[in-house]
Amino acid sequence: MFDLEQRIRRRLAEIDAAGLRRALRPPAGVDLSSNDYLGLATHPVLKQRMAQAVMEDGCGSTASRLLRGHREHFSSLERRFATFKRTGAALYFSSGYLANLGVLTTFLEEGDVVFSDELNHASLIDGLRLSPARRVIFPHCDAEALRKLLAAEENTGRKLVVTESLFSMDGDEAPLAEYAALCRETGAALIVDEAHAVGVYGAHGSGLIEEAGIADAVFVSVNTAGKALGVGGAFAAGSSVAMDYLVQRARPFIFSTAPPPAMASALEAALEVVAGEPLRRAKLLETAAFLRRRLLDLGLRVPPGRSQIIPVMIGENEKAVAVAAVLAEQGFDVRAIRPPSVPPGTARLRVSVNASLDQTTLERFAAALAKSVASITPCSVASS
Repeated sequence: MFDLEQRIRRRLAEIDAAGLRRALRPPAGVDLSSNDYLGLATHPVLKQRMAQAVMEDGCGSTASRLLRGHREHFSSLERRFATFKRTGAALYFSSGYLANLGVLTTFLEEGDVVFSDELNHASLIDGLRLSPARRVIFPHCDAEALRKLLAAEENTGRKLVVTESLFSMDGDEAPLAEYAALCRETGAALIVDEAHAVGVYGAHGSGLIEEAGIADAVFVSVNTAGKALGVGGAFAAGSSVAMDYLVQRARPFIFSTAPPPAMASALEAALEVVAGEPLRRAKLLETAAFLRRRLLDLGLRVPPGRSQIIPVMIGENEKAVAVAAVLAEQGFDVRAIRPPSVPPGTARLRVSVNASLDQTTLERFAAALAKSVASITPCSVASS
């Protein structure tokens, strides 16, 4: 045990030397880092529904859903979510990570080949690694490269394409319509992670699949419920037969304790708010556009886009941490993102906009950010 701890200490020293040590820090100041895009985590209707459900159903589900953990609340929620996504069925998992692991390890088999965007989320990467399928990584959001790779592949199994719809670190969108066309042409199955798009995009708020009009071309989507929907867990959505197969074979579903039943009640309320308060979604995207313009006006390195995720590129790990610390002292909670979450040399502040922010606050934030980036140099970080 002592030898193992010594090795761990060496690894921690390496992390420190690379400027990659992480620490747990509770929220403080203006929220510019969470994924609570619509402010539903503190919405009074959701809180009331969850509190009422706890009083009626208790705090925990007590078992996996195939044992004693199932409740009619879950079935009702899944039917409602399937209608929301316009699919045959949906299945609720304890987290988005588990949903991606479940989907990819269940549907991918020996002899299959799966094409994965090079910047896909860790949960997608891990699901692919755990599957028996052969992996082919294609350049980020490059439909033409994907076309060539699909055409060159001569495997005898199934072909599958896996992508996020809205990427969590860059805030950019996959060319879903082009991918859908490619999958139709080649017979490949399209799997889309809508974690950061569900609740925000599309006429009904169900995501970028809806906005692109490609629901009929998507085999399964995975939709996190702890971001714009404000609660937790995640839904896989697809055909009835696909969802039934997940119940039979998805190990993260079968062997996980079911989420607390009260979460289902809160999520039903979240779907009601998304449907009934479309101005929240409109305000979110208007606010994001305003902040993006201001940051660009101030000369900050912000890639083009329209999403609520705005990466401000810094480059050096230590400088990104130092800028975030200065902003925290001024009351702005924005976090530094460093490798392995992003490629080496691309450390950034991941600014995450939510619908409750006002333009006055964002003006102050933009000015403070620009000043911090300009004043903090690698030398000043090293000497601090």
